[in-house]
Amino acid sequence: MKHAKHDKELPGVLGKPVLTIILFTAAALALGSLIAATGLFALDNAAQSRMAGQASWPGSRPDTLTFPPRAFIPLIRAATVPLPPPLPPPLVFSGQPPIDFAAEAVELEAQGLKLTFNKIGFHAGDRGRWADLVDMMIELDAAGVPFFLKSTDNAQPLYMAQELMKKSGVPHTLVYRRVSGVDNVPNYNADPKAAAAYHWAQHKAVFPPELDPAYVWVETVNEVDKNRAAWLADFAYETAQLTLRDGFRWAAFGWSSGEPEPADWESPSMLKFLRLAGENQDRLAVALHEYSYEVDDVGAIYPYLIGRFQFLFDACDRNGIMRPTVLITEWGWTYDTVPSPAQALIDIRWAARLYAAYPQVKGAAIWYLGDTPGTIEDQTAALIDPVRNYSLSHYFGVDPGFGRVDPAIFKPSP
Repeated sequence: MKHAKHDKELPGVLGKPVLTIILFTAAALALGSLIAATGLFALDNAAQSRMAGQASWPGSRPDTLTFPPRAFIPLIRAATVPLPPPLPPPLVFSGQPPIDFAAEAVELEAQGLKLTFNKIGFHAGDRGRWADLVDMMIELDAAGVPFFLKSTDNAQPLYMAQELMKKSGVPHTLVYRRVSGVDNVPNYNADPKAAAAYHWAQHKAVFPPELDPAYVWVETVNEVDKNRAAWLADFAYETAQLTLRDGFRWAAFGWSSGEPEPADWESPSMLKFLRLAGENQDRLAVALHEYSYEVDDVGAIYPYLIGRFQFLFDACDRNGIMRPTVLITEWGWTYDTVPSPAQALIDIRWAARLYAAYPQVKGAAIWYLGDTPGTIEDQTAALIDPVRNYSLSHYFGVDPGFGRVDPAIFKPSP
């Protein structure tokens, strides 16, 4: 649309000076309405303390997490269905292991809260330092603490975890993806249904026979083309029909960190898939990657990198769809670097509380224990003991109700 030249006056009595005042006033009013509608706020210290959700519990020590006053505009659109207010953030508890988590769960339930564990685990590969996980898995399983484990081209750690799970009943979350010898993205030029049939046949044929699909999720695509989101939604829907038929638990997409665009969750084809996934939360999931892309700032441009899953949940809520299961199958800082264990644990504590608030998020896998150029496998291996100790000594009290998504609640401290 072409714009009129600014040096001409409107016909009649409105000359340029008057028109300028009117336009400026209208713009100011519109901006004020936008701020009110989108929820721009800066919390005072008292409100921040209430939101921080610090807990006092017999035999446990509350963590201290601070939320300094800051302005934040969450890009949350108007809902097509009425949504309740956001839930309060999880309360953080800690104690000296061994903790009787069963007893703590009963006490929390009496207060209307659900006990939730740390969901941040590790990503293993076919070589590298995956064997360092074995002691951690055994110890967490014995304590009744679920862990999250993703492995590519290596079924062994998943098989070990699966067998622990069968004996103990602890609900670990296990994810397998084949990388070598198969397509890691579908044929975008094919019909989605045909592409799904071909792609699923490839991955089903090489799924390790020792893994039980009743216990292990399978992921078949990785970092797909965000510019083909609608096509991928159709592909995901068709693949889901096949995996449901064959008795597998399948995770779709594997979006890169910072993808897809929030609006892509609301195309008709995507809503169709999400509705199916929401109705089959034990069998279908959405796989996401969440990296900060900054070693020194895990919350860089939050919630557009880490925490981006909240746009998915917001889209589902506003369209009356049950939130799907989410598997964050790659999580961390950068592709080749992990911060020091001390700094990494600070970052993990923040992210663990964020993920604890959403029961549909089953966990996140720290990248990477596999064999890659550089030293990231050694840096990641140095996090195994700190993460194990954190998981054994910390837990959350989570409101089990339903509230609208508000990313500002978890805005990290600078």
